Amino acid sequence: MHVKVYAMNADFQKRMQALQQAHEQLVSQQNEIEETGNGVYDRYKHPVLTNHHTPLFWRYDFNDKKNPYLMERFGINAVMNAGAIRFNGKYVVIARVEGIDRKSFFAVAESDNGIDNFHFWNKPITMPETDNPATNNYDMRIVQHEDGWIYGLFCAERRDPNAPESDQSSADAQCGIARTKNLVTWERLPDLKTPSPQQRNVVLHPEFVNGKYALYTRPQDGFIDAGKGGGIGFGLAESMENAVITEEVVIDKRVYHTVYEAKNGLGPAPIKTKKGWLHLAHGVRNTAAGLRYVLYMFMTDLNDLTKVTYKPAGYFMAPEGEERVGDVSNVLFSNGWIADDDGKVFIYYASSDTRLHVATSTIDRLVDYVTNSPADGFSSSNTVKIIDGIIENNEDYIAKMNQQTVHFSELLHV
Repeated sequence: MHVKVYAMNADFQKRMQALQQAHEQLVSQQNEIEETGNGVYDRYKHPVLTNHHTPLFWRYDFNDKKNPYLMERFGINAVMNAGAIRFNGKYVVIARVEGIDRKSFFAVAESDNGIDNFHFWNKPITMPETDNPATNNYDMRIVQHEDGWIYGLFCAERRDPNAPESDQSSADAQCGIARTKNLVTWERLPDLKTPSPQQRNVVLHPEFVNGKYALYTRPQDGFIDAGKGGGIGFGLAESMENAVITEEVVIDKRVYHTVYEAKNGLGPAPIKTKKGWLHLAHGVRNTAAGLRYVLYMFMTDLNDLTKVTYKPAGYFMAPEGEERVGDVSNVLFSNGWIADDDGKVFIYYASSDTRLHVATSTIDRLVDYVTNSPADGFSSSNTVKIIDGIIENNEDYIAKMNQQTVHFSELLHV
């Protein structure tokens, strides 16, 4: 939206034109693939969304009588953790937008190619409340379910009602549920009910399982398999209008001295492939500098969603360069990806709770990575065995190639 300048004072007009020019230059910036990569995915040079990508008319009052200095009336602190979907031929993300007041809300941005020129829709999403209004909504996982609805599952956070007045940071986190047909008008459904008193990072499976809705959860430690800790859980609900899971099983548990030892949670809904369901998750471990969030992958069986069939060791993606710096440093988080019909995959990930990026890969590459990368041996000695095995395979292969080269050169001299 460009505001036409009428009889405004010269300074106001000059500042408005400068703001609009800078904003247009930013949102129309072309993105480029980073020159180096690991062969699994391609990173891009620029974030796809930042706080500065949000529309100027969200942040500024353009009435020169009410805002003569053209001050930013409501600042945006960050744009991050976005669900993603192909919608009406566009690459669409449902971003978590955080104001300077620390409250997060959802807003839709779209792009023609999925890697640059993302533009926000004119207004943020107006999310209906339940009978128990949330203080903060964030991190929506969005999925087109086979029942015909587009569902958004997100964290609805409220102050812990049992916390003393002296504690103003303890939160009660639940899985909020809403559905839509057009991403504009949303029907709010009751929060998910599970055996765990709190739930974050809940994801809806895109297909029915035995006629029921399948959900991936993150049960709180001690409330599932008592005394055995938590991880990524799985459960079934009869409906989404009143979603209740009575039994959760952990399908991907936390393990000592791994990238997911402190906590883990599923990112976006899994992608179906011929070899199994591809999953993207985040893992957290503690360091001397605080918590470190990375992304990792695994695959589950096509018919038994609770059976992990492949899981490469370590992380799939970790923060690099300026991605490590932000409001919460050393963090990568993803709750959205899009798989095109041609097999190209767009992975939308946030860095350090500050900005949103994209990486691209293909189904074939991701399946190759998940099914052929070594699994975690869970000890230093096993790690050395894995590397030795790769070295020995390379030595054998190089020796074989050298023999063939010598044999070929001898033929040339016959």
